[in-house]
Amino acid sequence: MDWVERAAKLRQWSRDGVRAPHKPLLLLYALGRFQEDAEGRLVYSAVESELRQLLAEYGPVRPTTPAYPFHHLVSDGVWEVRTDQGPGSPGTGVRLLRASGATGRLAPDLRAALLREPSLLGRIARVLLDLHFPPSLHPDLCEAVGLELESAEAGAPGTPARRQRDRRMRELVLTAYEYQCAFCGYDGMLDSGPVGLEAAHVRWWAFDGPDDVDNGVCLCSLHHKLFDKGVLGIGEGHRVLVSQRFVGRSAAARAHVTALAGRPLIGPQPGIAPVAAAHRSWHAGQVFRGAPRTAAAPV
Repeated sequence: MDWVERAAKLRQWSRDGVRAPHKPLLLLYALGRFQEDAEGRLVYSAVESELRQLLAEYGPVRPTTPAYPFHHLVSDGVWEVRTDQGPGSPGTGVRLLRASGATGRLAPDLRAALLREPSLLGRIARVLLDLHFPPSLHPDLCEAVGLELESAEAGAPGTPARRQRDRRMRELVLTAYEYQCAFCGYDGMLDSGPVGLEAAHVRWWAFDGPDDVDNGVCLCSLHHKLFDKGVLGIGEGHRVLVSQRFVGRSAAARAHVTALAGRPLIGPQPGIAPVAAAHRSWHAGQVFRGAPRTAAAPV
């Protein structure tokens, strides 16, 4: 059975080009949870809010419910649902799914195939991402569902257990900084969800950076990229560092980058630990490029 082809051909409602990524989103979420716990079941009442948020951020504009894919994905042969009464879904009613103790997880044959061939998970995830979402959203979406795509694509039998990311990191960091960029104050929302805001690791996760709030900072997409490239950093007194090696001649570059030099970070909220000195030091020594600019004198 070709599981990648099956994932590529999920049956979806379609009319006049209207997006319906409900099933792909649930399958991506399930793959992320499988990476974390291959035998775990997803209790509908426990994951409903996370699935609803996924649909709000990455689904269609029209209102929708996670009950729809939770029930209907079974028909594609990649998902199973059980209730307190045994195998089978009770339907698409939200109250019924909650009351019946409905749980879901990847179908047994698919779970067995993923355990035999770990890289299959990455190939399935990649086809779902490529078919249903633009590349610009892939990193954010993988983070939202807790999916380690690179390690999944490189997976091989016998690979030792990998450290798992904490899927709560993004929400905890964004909440700590009150949903605004710590460098520039950008706080954009689309409907009820943040847009263009990300949780940046100060000490990179790949280099043993923990998924702790004091190793994170809320940044807009632009400043996250510049932070990870070493253009920006965090100095003593939790002030913004701007590399002398950065060159930007436009008014936009000056306003959005060079003018940040020396500014105090915005946040976190009182009572929440700021970025730890050890993590700031690691970023300054391993990522930040060159010497920092001198802060501009106030006009």
